[in-house]
This record gives sequence, C-alpha cells and structure tokens, in this order.
Amino acid sequence: MTTPTIKDISGRRIIDSRGLWTLEVELRLSNGSRAWASVPQGKSVGSYEAVCVDERDALRALESVIDPAVRGFRAGDQQEFDERLIALDGTTRKERLGANTTLALSWAYARASAISQGRHLWEYLADLADTDPDFPQLYANLINGGLHAPNDLDIQEYLVIPRERDPEKATDIVLKMYHALREVLVAQKGACGGLVGDEGGFGPDFRDNLEPLQFFSLVAREVGVEQSVSFGLDIAANSLFMEEDELNHLIDEACDTYPVNYLEDPFREDAFEAFAALTQRRGGQARIAGDDLTTTNLERMKRAHKERSINTMIVKPNQIGTVTETLEAIEHARAYGWQVIVSHRSGETTDDAIADLAFAVGADGIKLGAPARGERTAKYNRLLLLARQFRKKD
Repeated sequence: MTTPTIKDISGRRIIDSRGLWTLEVELRLSNGSRAWASVPQGKSVGSYEAVCVDERDALRALESVIDPAVRGFRAGDQQEFDERLIALDGTTRKERLGANTTLALSWAYARASAISQGRHLWEYLADLADTDPDFPQLYANLINGGLHAPNDLDIQEYLVIPRERDPEKATDIVLKMYHALREVLVAQKGACGGLVGDEGGFGPDFRDNLEPLQFFSLVAREVGVEQSVSFGLDIAANSLFMEEDELNHLIDEACDTYPVNYLEDPFREDAFEAFAALTQRRGGQARIAGDDLTTTNLERMKRAHKERSINTMIVKPNQIGTVTETLEAIEHARAYGWQVIVSHRSGETTDDAIADLAFAVGADGIKLGAPARGERTAKYNRLLLLARQFRKKD
C-alpha cells in the first residue's frame, strides 16, 4: 500500500480561552485524511521557552515558507518531519517560524499520520516513544491566583490531586470537590466566591496565601474524600516579589499543616541551588517540579539533573515546539528518574492532544485545570473516552 503524502496545509486565526488570537492548522494527505491542531499560550512564560510569534506572522510563514517545503512529504515519519521544521526555522528557540507554528503543524501531522494508519493518536505516540500507556493522576487547579486571577493571592495555582488513577473515579472526586467548594466559597465570601480565573478555578480574594488550603481541607472532609486526595501548589515564583527565605517559610507552613505533596516552581527560574536544597529537604515526601526552571528543554534539564534540583518535571509541548522534541524531553526525564507531568497552558483551546500524550507515555500526572470551561473539560472528556476505548481494547 502506498504511503500517503502531504497534499497541503492551511492555517487560520482562532481565539483562545482568554480571548486572544491563536493559531489553528489543517493538514491534508493525498489519501483524503485530514487533521487539525490548535495551540495554547501561557501567561506566566519562562525566559527559556521557545518563542511564539504573532499568529499573523505564523500564517504568512505557513503559506510562504512551510507549505512549499513539506508538500509531498510522506506521512508517518514524525521525527524527520519535525526535523525539517526545525531546519526551516534555523534558530535555537524557534524565533523565525515560532514554536506555536511548528507545534500546530507537528500535532496536525501526528494526527493525520495516525488517522492514515487507522490508529488512535495515543497509539501512534506510544509507538513513537516506545512507552506503555497508562492513565495519569489528575492535577486539578480548583483555586486560581497569581497571574491567573484578579485577586490578592500570590500563589498561582492550588491543586487537588486524587490518588485514584482511573479517569472516571478521579474525575468524580474532582467534581465533588469543585461543586462543594463553590457552595462554601459563595456562602462565606458572597457572590464573588463563585468567580473563576483563567483555568476555571475559583478566584475570589482570600485572607492569606494558605486560606485556600483550609477550604480544600474543609470541603474534602465534607464530601468524604479526605483520604482520597492530596494538595499541590504551583507557586510560579517568577511572578512573585518574595525572597527565598520567605518562600521556604511559606512552603514549610503549607506542607506541615496540610496534605501538600506537590510544589511547582517554588523559586525563580535560575535558582537551581534553592530547588536542590528544597528537594533534599522535602523531596522524600513531595514532588518538587520544574516548569520555568526546565521549560521542556534538554539543556535546562541537564543542568537541573546535574545539580539535583528537582524530582519531577512539567512537560508543555509549546515550550519546545514539536512532538519529537517533547517526546525526547520525556525520555530524558525518565532516564533521570523524574516523575513526568504533562500540562495545559492558561490560554487554552479545545484541542485535547495533551490527554493522548499523557496517556501514551504513561505520565505520572496531567494538569488540566478545573472541570469547568470548555477548553478544560475537553481534556477531561478525552481521558474519559480513552478509558472506555482502552477497556474495550482489553
């Protein structure tokens, strides 16, 4: 059977969950298969992330640079396709074409290749990565702060983490927490208690940075899931004006008072030594995760590994710009003995590829926001569908 080839690509502007323009790409194959992909955008962006360009520049690059260079390229060779995109860009951080452009194309190519082979996206990705699919823990951001909500919280994300890995059971726990939390917040803080931030979590004002954890504990007891969940914090320290000793005090108080076992970006993006000290001190009980520290970038990862800065890494495909480079980062993280957590961005679309990715590589977790707003629920619903498909496959 003849391997299909790329017939053409096209792009268009769409709006993301924050009401900003972003990019969607359609890729068509010679056998009639077609696939779409759209890309998210972050608000708290690490300095070492690949560069995203204006979507109008991305569309011009698609038409004038990329389309002529990839027409006729065969489907199913993800690494070579992505390497061609990287070569066309010719910069270390995708400054010419933009990581948003290359990632949208890379995902669309992966989807079209999977469709042409009669496979699910997760099957295609698992084959590329040579991994055993498994369902990740859910990291649900139920209270938003920092740059993600117009409130007085310094910490960016307050996460509920069900211990259960079955997507339906875990989602049920998140839903119980979410709805009960809304009732309690509205009852105690008035109508503003139901306001939501960028990732669907609640975003009213709080007394201090630890009060959200107090509400989590209250609600977990109320709905009977106290033994079934732990809590996490994405401190996003790049966005804070706090010294390391202040941050350490805040972390100690949170971990000693509440069942907090996940700490993401507890210090600024170049504070490798501070990360390492925290990992040595609390890494036996908590996942110390790098996001702005590592930016899904092999060079940053190598330094973090050398300095023993973290035991967990956030994976955001748009930080690096292609499926192949994302899978390479995951492979290296595993080799370093780190846990891997695939993550959405604050400015999301309804594209659900990260759910397939997290399942395909057997990620330890997936950050997907609250179970509200369509761009967040798309990821929950994709995991629920994968669970049903996988059970039938067995």
